[in-house]
Amino acid sequence: MSSFSKYFNQLRMSLSIHQVGLAELLGHEQSYISALEAGTKGPPTPEFIERLIEVLSLSEEQQKKLHQAVEASQRKLIIPSDVPEDICWKVQDLRRHLNTLCPAEINIIREIIEPPH
Repeated sequence: MSSFSKYFNQLRMSLSIHQVGLAELLGHEQSYISALEAGTKGPPTPEFIERLIEVLSLSEEQQKKLHQAVEASQRKLIIPSDVPEDICWKVQDLRRHLNTLCPAEINIIREIIEPPH
């Protein structure tokens, strides 16, 4: 389950809205809402997100968390053209091993990339 899927589901549940009701409010099929929550569909369009914010009258904090979850759930990675070649190879290595990383390894990578202040 992606960060977006998880947050989207938590948000809907916290507001006590059924998938059918939310789908009607957003002008989508219930099956699309279900697919978003299950993570079988990638993060939705910016227009969908803005409509969701509007329909649910999300607070600033909820909006911030929603946008962060969408960003964390992007399936495509665009590497800038001026990145050194060795970084491109490391990104490829990471991509190849994504499904096998354990939580401890993920934490080590996080600490390397964003050391505690």
